[in-house]
Amino acid sequence: MLDYDVVIIGGTPAGRCAALTAKYLQASVALIEPPNKSPELSFLGKNFPILGARYSQTLVEFGRFAQQVNFAQQFTSNFGENADTPEIVLQLDAAIEWAKNTVSNIEKVNSIDFLATAGVDVILGNAEFIIKPDLAVIVNGRRLKSRRFLLATPSQPAIPEIQGLLSTGYFTPETIGGLSELKKLPNSLVVIGGDPAGVELAQAFNRLGVAVTVIVKSSHILAKEDPEAARLVQAVLESEGVRILTQTEVTQARIIDEKKWIQAGNEAIETDEILVAAGYKKTDFESLNLSATGVKFNDKGLILNNKLQTTNRRIYACTDFSRGYLFPNIANYQAKVALKNALFLPIFKVNYSGIPWAIFADPQLARVGLNESQAKAKYGEDVLVCREYFKLLDRAQMQGETTGFYKLICRHNGEILGAIIVGPQAAELIHSIALAMRQGLKVDAIAEFPHIWPTLSEINGKIATNWQLQKFRTQPFLSNLLENLFHWRRYWHW
Repeated sequence: MLDYDVVIIGGTPAGRCAALTAKYLQASVALIEPPNKSPELSFLGKNFPILGARYSQTLVEFGRFAQQVNFAQQFTSNFGENADTPEIVLQLDAAIEWAKNTVSNIEKVNSIDFLATAGVDVILGNAEFIIKPDLAVIVNGRRLKSRRFLLATPSQPAIPEIQGLLSTGYFTPETIGGLSELKKLPNSLVVIGGDPAGVELAQAFNRLGVAVTVIVKSSHILAKEDPEAARLVQAVLESEGVRILTQTEVTQARIIDEKKWIQAGNEAIETDEILVAAGYKKTDFESLNLSATGVKFNDKGLILNNKLQTTNRRIYACTDFSRGYLFPNIANYQAKVALKNALFLPIFKVNYSGIPWAIFADPQLARVGLNESQAKAKYGEDVLVCREYFKLLDRAQMQGETTGFYKLICRHNGEILGAIIVGPQAAELIHSIALAMRQGLKVDAIAEFPHIWPTLSEINGKIATNWQLQKFRTQPFLSNLLENLFHWRRYWHW
């Protein structure tokens, strides 16, 4: 007799999401997670990959709040020299403490205690597959037999091979909470790599008064994104005081006279702390003994089919690692597809078209589907690109957030191929266009929808209408026909 319908080897939000979903479907489910060092989150050491990203995002939000406070302080000071306006001072240690409390609250809402209360058999330990006498998982000396298994383990940060980096010491976005354990908070921070988490934290710490330097090998930060969009984000960071060194490689890190130094190109830079944000690498599954089960790998990691089955049909997998970035929403989507196939018949396939993602810098950068170069490479001349700028939007003017643009990429028949938004609330605005893509709606449906005024969402309707006008201009026959029709009507007074 089997112990469970599905055993999930987790350590990610996607694993917990899958476990809870399985229980709601009345399945018997076990969730295996790495053991926690302490109930107080340790704080956010390497055993807490689930909470590391949440901690980083909380600091990013606090940085955005700090920017708003600074703006308000400048605004009130304009009322006159004698204005009785108290100075507002934001302290980084207060931000760290606030982030810790916020993450602790989030953990309570999504905790393993909650899963256990819901009926999930939560086991803290390290799992290992065995195949004799039957396929099973061993954890804490206990043998778990299941109909299906789901791998939902976390990706690991990619650490570049830099001489002396390990001995010098560094943080990653997942372990940045360790700053709260230092006796003295940093006055300066060097960020190695320009991936989303690094860019977000660089801006956040800069807004909290830390001198930040970002070093990237590419010609601009966020190298995997649309160059026009990435360079706009970079320009904003630089205008706020973040120093960005492009096309520069860090070759060495050292401690000299109890101070950290890095060699970046031809320049030696002193810094209090180092943050490595150079993307993520494939998950290391060696400890799970997957090779014994017939699961195969390639240079990208696990070999999965479009049903998220490994080469062992009883073992499924989902991952939060995609395109070198961490996208929890994609991992959760994969988890739901894999879970349905594991619990029922393997007939459900993943469909990545129309799934958006976002980078929470300020301005935010959100994207869905193909970018301009990808679309033109695939469809050639059958691509029409339209732009709309936030400075032309009433709500953006009212909020004083006019930096940014919206790029919509479609075929001439109105099929939406992709969209890129850089601007206020881009991560929220992208959902409308992503849903339209998922449901097969064309641009006309968005243009005809009456968006509320004044809202930022109105930009979706504006760009769709602009796309219609731009398409009209590419059809001279129709333009001439309408011109002649109206001329004839005016002439005959009809």
